[in-house]
Amino acid sequence: MSRVAAIDCGTNSIRLLVADMPDAPGEPLTDLVRLMEIVRLGEGVDRTGELSPAAIERTRVALAAYADQIQDLKADRVRMVATSASRDASNAADFRKMVTETLGAAPEVISGDEEARLSFAGAVNGLPTTFESPYLVVDIGGGSTEFVTGVSAAERALSVDIGCVRMTERHLHDDPPTGDQIAAATADITAAVDRALDAVPGRAAKTLVGLAGSVTTVTAIALGLDAYRPERIHHARISYAQVAAVTSKLLAVTSAERLEFPVMHPGRADVIGAGALVLRTIMERAGMDAVVASEHDILDGIAWSIA
Repeated sequence: MSRVAAIDCGTNSIRLLVADMPDAPGEPLTDLVRLMEIVRLGEGVDRTGELSPAAIERTRVALAAYADQIQDLKADRVRMVATSASRDASNAADFRKMVTETLGAAPEVISGDEEARLSFAGAVNGLPTTFESPYLVVDIGGGSTEFVTGVSAAERALSVDIGCVRMTERHLHDDPPTGDQIAAATADITAAVDRALDAVPGRAAKTLVGLAGSVTTVTAIALGLDAYRPERIHHARISYAQVAAVTSKLLAVTSAERLEFPVMHPGRADVIGAGALVLRTIMERAGMDAVVASEHDILDGIAWSIA
């Protein structure tokens, strides 16, 4: 049995999975560690075009702790994938240098297409057969959202720049945002979603699977959970009406008031309104009456890719 370490560094968070690979095909990974830290690596990238020294330092601190975990658990192989923010930044070389010095391995700054395919692999592996294929998998990140369709493997994919951090920084300037700001964000999101759904194509899918913190947090709120419980969220199916109600609620209150939701991660409170708006718009434009939340995503796809 081999032991692998997967790291996903996105615009908003950096996550670690250390897992043992199965001995037989079709069996699941065995998680040893699954961690997440909000580091906001992409803070300001949409405006400045570069990663800030403070954001790189926050990421370094989290990565150093992950490197210690990987060493302690004696992982055989390590793969770190860096996504939207480090693709867009003019000073991405500074980020790569920091990662290489901290982790002992260089990050792979992957394309949006590869990001989407890894997300699909992580989400669909182990999805119950009660959810009908073909699938539309959407991974709502901080800087971008990936759209990918397929049955057992990804067939078509597209990444568009409508992540929760990017949309918050671009449009939702007040706390809570004004009606005009929400309308501008909705128009921006709708144009990108329509382009993605036409390209993949997403409207022909039978099941919508949603990944990442915006989707899982909206799901947890819709379920009325008293704490963030991954085992309750994973493969939960919530309706469009529930998503719309949660989105309206989140956009109507301040970041401080969002922290009163018992499932809310402190690092997500200021951007969750935009993330929920992306999810709601996808469901509207794709004609989906429900979404299936998955706790397994690109992180699991990275682990499977190095099995």
